[in-house]
Amino acid sequence: MKVGFIGLGNMGAPMAGNLARAGHEVTGFDLAAPCPEGVSPAASAAEAAAGRDVVITMLPNGAILRSVAAEVLPIMDKGAVLLDCSTVDVESARAVAAEAETAGIMAVDAPVSGGVGGAAAGTLTFMAGGSEAAFEKVRPLFDVMGQKAVHCGASGAGQAAKICNNMILGATMIVTCEAFALADKLGLDRKKMFDVVSTSSGYSWTMNAYCPAPGVGPQSPADNGYKPGFAAELMLKDLRLSQQAAEAADADTPMGARAAELYAAFVEDEDGKGKDFSAMLPRFEKRGRG
Repeated sequence: MKVGFIGLGNMGAPMAGNLARAGHEVTGFDLAAPCPEGVSPAASAAEAAAGRDVVITMLPNGAILRSVAAEVLPIMDKGAVLLDCSTVDVESARAVAAEAETAGIMAVDAPVSGGVGGAAAGTLTFMAGGSEAAFEKVRPLFDVMGQKAVHCGASGAGQAAKICNNMILGATMIVTCEAFALADKLGLDRKKMFDVVSTSSGYSWTMNAYCPAPGVGPQSPADNGYKPGFAAELMLKDLRLSQQAAEAADADTPMGARAAELYAAFVEDEDGKGKDFSAMLPRFEKRGRG
């Protein structure tokens, strides 16, 4: 396919590079980052989108997505697909999809799970919203960039799935870190706790696959000084998106709201910025009940 790729940061660059290596003709644009090997540079987002079968965006937030969509939709060929892989608010995803439909363009919102490592390895999971026809048109690209793509429903459903997933992830990581800090103060060996919890009813992804305690369980960012696999500030972004969506939908999410508050304190008032989201463990280690 002829692919335009807009947003070549830590996630977008390896995704675009994988598409190019798979034989797709990829043209890329980013305000600051260079194009990866095999991707032809464009001078603007509009130039990257012109004449493309699919235009992929990987952008920081909904406002920038709306701005880029306003620039590229008038340029895109009728019947092409705008595939947004950013994590943005549901309202922006739906607004851009509506604008695309008016312009005769198909739209898919497909945020990803798997982090920078998954982007590089081509093992991302995509949560997609949009029409069945649009999803099927871009499925071959999902097959290159990831290991799984789930069609979650109409426009906005991909973003909804991502923020619900990450609300669970954020809250679960917090209580996993709390439990290790409590175990320390009760004199319980961390490895013994892991051996029990990982095979008992406390089983979770944050315990079993991404353990926040170094030297316990499979390799994780905790074993690398909490260098980010998924940065705390990105978790804060997703938790805030979950609460924005909850407010719009009149949904009661007290645990999600508290998780957002704790990550806000960690990132903005403490030393969490630039660390993995599992670095909540040393935070709790240093804190007492008060």
